[in-house]
Amino acid sequence: MKIIEIKSVLEPKIIKELHALNQDNVPALGSLSTEAELEELIKLSDTSMYILSNNEIIGFLVCFREQSKYHSPNYRFFNNSESKFMYVDRVAIKQNNLGKGLGSQLYNRLYKIAGTKHLPICCEVNTIPKNQVSLNFHYKNNFKSVGEYDFDDHSVVYLKKEDHYLNN
Repeated sequence: MKIIEIKSVLEPKIIKELHALNQDNVPALGSLSTEAELEELIKLSDTSMYILSNNEIIGFLVCFREQSKYHSPNYRFFNNSESKFMYVDRVAIKQNNLGKGLGSQLYNRLYKIAGTKHLPICCEVNTIPKNQVSLNFHYKNNFKSVGEYDFDDHSVVYLKKEDHYLNN
């Protein structure tokens, strides 16, 4: 098993697997109608990576820096309130691999990347419908609530972690 940082245009097969994994994790992740939509997010992102095990993608993460051209309302919350940050837009783990520490492995790699630049890590997690697994994960990893928002069809809590770069 290895974590691969995305540094260039991906093969269509990889985009297809990443898109399927994204869609398998809706509503915890926002739905993406096409593979091209995910490919565009990855191109806009600052940091994206996936976990490959036995030639199968079993997890991925997509992050943005401040002042990106990305315009999701959750990203804008942080863009309007933080001068520097790394925003976790989406992280997904294949269902049969949950509870094996893969999310922690992705975040540990992210902590190293963000830590070298002294960037807080920001994200949002659904509170309606409640994503208890993600809430537990983020609170266990010292993310703190910095706001919340109620959309028409769901609600989120905004989370931020600053102390990861103190340990590098």
